[in-house]
Amino acid sequence: MATKKIGELLVQEGMLTPEQLDQALEEQQKNNERLGTVLMSMGMVSEDVLVEFIARQFQVPQVNIAKLSIPKDVINVIPLDVAQKYHAVPFGLMGNTLNIAIADPGNLFVIDDLRFLTRKNIQVHVASDKAIRRVIAQINAGDDSLSDVLGMLKEEVELDLVQASDEMDLALLEDAAEQAPVVKLVNLILMDAIRKQASDIHLECYEKSIRVRFRIDGVLYEVMRPPYQLKNAMISRLKIMSRLDIAERRLPQDGRIKLKAKGREMDFRVSVLPTLFGEKVVLRLLDKSGLQLDMTKLGFEESQYKHFKDAIYQPFGMVLVTGPTGSGKTTTLYSALSDLNKTSENISTAEDPVEYNLTGINQVQIQESIGLSFAAALRAFLRQDPDIIMVGEIRDFETAEIAVKAALTGHLVLSTLHTNDAPSTINRLLNMGVEAFLVASAVNLVLAQRLVRRVCSECKMVEDVPPEALLELGVREDELGTFKCYRGEGCIICNDTGYRGRIALYEVMPLHDQIRELVLMGASAAEIKKESIRLGMLTLRRSGINKLKEGVTSVEEVIRSSAKD
Repeated sequence: MATKKIGELLVQEGMLTPEQLDQALEEQQKNNERLGTVLMSMGMVSEDVLVEFIARQFQVPQVNIAKLSIPKDVINVIPLDVAQKYHAVPFGLMGNTLNIAIADPGNLFVIDDLRFLTRKNIQVHVASDKAIRRVIAQINAGDDSLSDVLGMLKEEVELDLVQASDEMDLALLEDAAEQAPVVKLVNLILMDAIRKQASDIHLECYEKSIRVRFRIDGVLYEVMRPPYQLKNAMISRLKIMSRLDIAERRLPQDGRIKLKAKGREMDFRVSVLPTLFGEKVVLRLLDKSGLQLDMTKLGFEESQYKHFKDAIYQPFGMVLVTGPTGSGKTTTLYSALSDLNKTSENISTAEDPVEYNLTGINQVQIQESIGLSFAAALRAFLRQDPDIIMVGEIRDFETAEIAVKAALTGHLVLSTLHTNDAPSTINRLLNMGVEAFLVASAVNLVLAQRLVRRVCSECKMVEDVPPEALLELGVREDELGTFKCYRGEGCIICNDTGYRGRIALYEVMPLHDQIRELVLMGASAAEIKKESIRLGMLTLRRSGINKLKEGVTSVEEVIRSSAKD
């Protein structure tokens, strides 16, 4: 067998230049992907050519693993976690010989480990990296699909028992909700949302239909339309799981569901809302294991990260994070608190709601109905000898005034606001009634953010974008031709969306002395923005263009998430 690395072999055969290999290796270090995947995504080598070349060099047969129907007993020869670790899929068993598809047939250590694990002779076949990932994803998805269960429901459920009637007998409704197929359908919806990394599940009722949608990477997708007769049974099942009153259908209700899925605990925050044709149920998925608390991985540019870290390590003052609902403000604040969370610091937070529990931090759930507002919590915090205070949101003058005074009396205050960009946050505080000299003295830094979807690394392809479109986007003329744009074609890994995961765009505005003077003079948001850019602030659009240059996101996402400067 050949022992040279695949990159060296491609250069040797004249299929790559040394410069292209260096460029691909640099990209590989950034994304931590296999070299073959990087070469294909950069358009340097096609998938078919790469697989054929590897097969020829290592003198092993090639196989299109994605087109094979693999028996379950063969799949189970290698545990799923081992298949994922070694990036190998078994697809045939003849006597004591196991046929295995692998992307890197030169990795003798993997082949030896699989031989030892299975106690079988290993016949190596080469397959594309993408195809192997797709097959592993299909195995990971399990046997049951939503369409399979829906088919079973039509056969098994006594539909006349669960008719969508508003006058249904309560005992009958509870019984319908506990029927095995209904339970299985609801459980499968929850598990499918976890597998697809959805952030929300929407169950919606209309006059003659119901539908289920998942929000994945910030975008809603319809996943199924269950039989209309199951409307009340499904809603009641979710209410029972979240310990809500199934008899109450006129008022909104809030609850929680806790599940253990694949070794980790998942929380679902449940909201039930009466609508014209029934109750709408929205479940927010809270996965603590997926919470990104490492600030270096959130998407900050180097200069932005330095400014933000300097601001949160000031002994007093205010750091404000702004952006629309669902833009990742809570994650940014939690990552800052996680960094600040030390035995020597007393940290208290007021949140509505508390989304994740953070050990070592005193978290308070706001309850307006009993008078526990943000302002009331803030007042109480100031009697609790605090060092760092986090206020979930500044909504009114009273909260803003107490927060500003706390920042001026030796406390670090972190909070959020709803504004379009960092400079307009200053004017928002002034419009609330806070005096300009207090704002200028108290605020250390304002950070605006948006979330953009990452291009799926499995189906990432180079996209030709006309220079005129890039100039319109805000790319400088001297940058044209210095980077490639990418898009995702859609695959099983990304649910055919072309995107997988999200990353934040940031606009970080430290309050330099020049900015404080403008605030005192009553300058407009446009004037503050202009001066901040002159002092080196990267706008949201510029941050998006930088992510585009890095091959992380697409042109469409940059346009969607940020206004032109």
